[in-house]
Amino acid sequence: MKRIFISCLLVVMILSCAHEKSNSPVLIKSKNLIKYVNPLIGTKNMGHTFPGAAAPFGMVQLSPETNAEPMFIDGKYNKKTYEYCSGYQYADSTIFGFSHTHFSGTGHSDLGDFLIMPSTGELQLEPGKASQPGSGYHSAFSHDKEFAEPAYYKVFLEDYQVQAELTASERVGFHRYTFQKSDDAHIILDLMANIYHHDDKNVWTFIRVENDSLVTGYRQTNGWARTKKVFFAMKFSKPFKSYGHKRYEKVIYNGFYRKFNEEENFPEMSGKNIRAYFNFDTKQNEEVKVKFALSCVSTNGALKNLETEVPHWDFNRVKQESQAKWNQELSKLVVETESEDQKENIYTSLYHTMLSPVLYEDVDGSYRGLDQNIHQSDGFTNYSIFSLWDTYRALHPWFTILQPERNNDMIKSMLAHHDQSVHKMLPVWSHYANENWCMVGYHSVSVIADAIAKNATDVDLARALQACKNTSTLSYYDGIGDYMKLGYVPEDNSSSSVSKTLEYAYNDWCIAQIAKAANEKETEHEYNKRSEYYKNVYDAEVGYMRPKLSNGQWRKEFDPLNTHGQGFIEGNAWNYGLYVPHNISNMIEMMGGKDKFSNHLDRIFTTPIDDKYIEKNEDITRDGIIGNYVHGNEPGHHIPYLYNWTNDPWKTQERVRMILDTMYSNEVDGLCGNDDAGQMSAWYLFSSLGFYPVLPGSDEYAIGSPSVQKAVLHLPNGNQFVVNTVNQSKENVFVEKVELNGNFLTDFKLKHSEIVKGGEIVFYMSNQANK
Repeated sequence: MKRIFISCLLVVMILSCAHEKSNSPVLIKSKNLIKYVNPLIGTKNMGHTFPGAAAPFGMVQLSPETNAEPMFIDGKYNKKTYEYCSGYQYADSTIFGFSHTHFSGTGHSDLGDFLIMPSTGELQLEPGKASQPGSGYHSAFSHDKEFAEPAYYKVFLEDYQVQAELTASERVGFHRYTFQKSDDAHIILDLMANIYHHDDKNVWTFIRVENDSLVTGYRQTNGWARTKKVFFAMKFSKPFKSYGHKRYEKVIYNGFYRKFNEEENFPEMSGKNIRAYFNFDTKQNEEVKVKFALSCVSTNGALKNLETEVPHWDFNRVKQESQAKWNQELSKLVVETESEDQKENIYTSLYHTMLSPVLYEDVDGSYRGLDQNIHQSDGFTNYSIFSLWDTYRALHPWFTILQPERNNDMIKSMLAHHDQSVHKMLPVWSHYANENWCMVGYHSVSVIADAIAKNATDVDLARALQACKNTSTLSYYDGIGDYMKLGYVPEDNSSSSVSKTLEYAYNDWCIAQIAKAANEKETEHEYNKRSEYYKNVYDAEVGYMRPKLSNGQWRKEFDPLNTHGQGFIEGNAWNYGLYVPHNISNMIEMMGGKDKFSNHLDRIFTTPIDDKYIEKNEDITRDGIIGNYVHGNEPGHHIPYLYNWTNDPWKTQERVRMILDTMYSNEVDGLCGNDDAGQMSAWYLFSSLGFYPVLPGSDEYAIGSPSVQKAVLHLPNGNQFVVNTVNQSKENVFVEKVELNGNFLTDFKLKHSEIVKGGEIVFYMSNQANK
């Protein structure tokens, strides 16, 4: 495939850092690191990361939609829709428009709100089919005339000879369309377009034409987020000469609005399914700009966001300001690598870690809560999009190092979610003032425990502990009632029962750590006891974790290799069955000791898995598989590091470097699976630096094998932590010894406190395993 090369935009930033052994910040000129980011990197057949315009952690994520696949066809799930989790596929040659909200490479989807498409000639309001040129308003495009970098996207729409450019602030998308001379130029606002669209997804849409250049409105949808409302304010740089809309649902009752011709130049538009349009006359090479502000509260909030963040019409200024923010964030990690390709991988991964969670409040601090009421953030900034089954593993631990203030705000956002929840639950998988209940476990507790263990939060311990206890005792949620009663989740009452039992046991260990910090001895004891429930789903006779029934017997039908219907979600007993991060030593002893366990890890990496075992899992594809190890999916991300608890820690070093080299690249299909809101990229960052958080909720990282020559972490407290390597090369994957601030490590652990106080860790590398 053709690479999109990122040009070198010379943005000079001021970055606070510190000399060694000093907390006094000094000013240095940082490098332009944007040029090392490739926003087009995604996956071959899964939800792509979006390549559009966004500020770091911004609410607006403005990006092209390259096709419009419905979620269902003739009442049956359309597998093609899975390819468009983020709206964009590099293999496509059509663009259907530019939407303002997106997920970054998730395994299920929503959003795709407020699609805008410029066109010329005869007005077409149907999007049409990608396979039929001219069948709708979509346009052909070529990657030769497409360009992407952080906070900026450009593409030439061939059908209309229109140059489209996008940039964004945190809450405002900024479009610049350069038209040819035309008496019939249009800008279409498609309020029917959605990602994962189905016939009943749109609940209601309302639009007001405030004057000849300002439009406001909102849309409510029913998708993965059951009740999602997003408000907007849309402002044009020149007056439109006429406008109108078409309503697509059957109207049963329209009251006395029947007095009007609502379809043309009528300033109110409302309905379930609406496409609006605005007409212009344009001169040759005339720019028509559109500012599109979002709000989770009201159209007045959207207007206030617009006026505050982008009160002018200077497109390049917004682009430069947002790119300066990206450069400042990217400059928190400065690396030296053996190749430019590796540097692109690192900074693209770092970029991915800052696409979500997203800011979810207006400039005045107001936001829509889980109870659908309007709240005011007090002492924190509210965030949304918590893909916690994925991100608790490495993304949030990464934030404790480089984004502790934001992570602290995210935890407070989770606690606000709990307070607004009628179930008194912390988020499971939440977005846009909704809980979608996706995946298993209650991993908000892991994020909270991890930040507490690392002194990276100022939340009230009693409040946090109570929220965690409430969450872990909701008896009607996903088998918890049986889990508390029986000590495991029974498969005949709740599917994916082994995964749930293992995740709950780990989560309960996290709660015990919070209780310990709060000096709640009784609660600590109770949850430490619950954290041992993983033992109840281990069958010593077969040597695997396996599903158990409510009568205490093992389910007879069991295949440890199958990833479907065997008690595990998106995994099998071979890999997901090794999920006891809080007591790895006991798990290894239980499974036959260090040598037998190491041999089992070897078999995971070397035994091919048959297609029949993964054919029913769309999240598991060949792109991310090494033997039975599935790096393209999250449950096994800790597995390469488990050799550290055996007699063969050198195998961790070998496996980690193999994964770094084979599962990531700087090509457009450079990820081996869904990025899952930054988790896949966070794994790459940690592992490239030589350590990984196998146990979030503790203050320890497991040592691996760094692939960088040198890295400097510019920490928020003004310190810097330096990762250095000696004899680093592609062949020298083994760690001979590790030196931390002049002292050699005696085990394979690094403490968080040793990172944040600053200093230097030196890895001495070799091509021979230190056995």
